[in-house]
Order: sequence, then C-alpha cells, then structure tokens
Amino acid sequence: MSASLRSIDGHDEATILREIQSALRDLRYGAVEITVHNAQVVQIERKEKFRLQQPGQKSG
Repeated sequence: MSASLRSIDGHDEATILREIQSALRDLRYGAVEITVHNAQVVQIERKEKFRLQQPGQKSG
C-alpha cells in the first residue's frame, strides 16, 4: 500500500511535488513532515531549527 499524489482540493501531482520541494529548499537543520489521510497527501509541514553555535564548539 502506498500514498497517492492524486488531485486534492484542486492541487495536482505536480503542485504537491513543488510544495514538497519548496519545503525542503534551503532547509539546513529540521524536518519536513508529509501527512497522508485515506492514501492522499493532505498536509506538508516544515519544522526548522536554527543552530546558534557550530557543532563541536564549547561555550565558556
């Protein structure tokens, strides 16, 4: 069983893929979550984290 990119609320497959690409664009740290309901993509959520110091650096 797999999720479909069928048209939903007037959005076709190409539009959904563009939205996923847009959510991933310039994302350095974080996650993109794709929610599927009844085998259709219904939500794309982007969570971004901002690192205030470089990994491995110690403050103090």
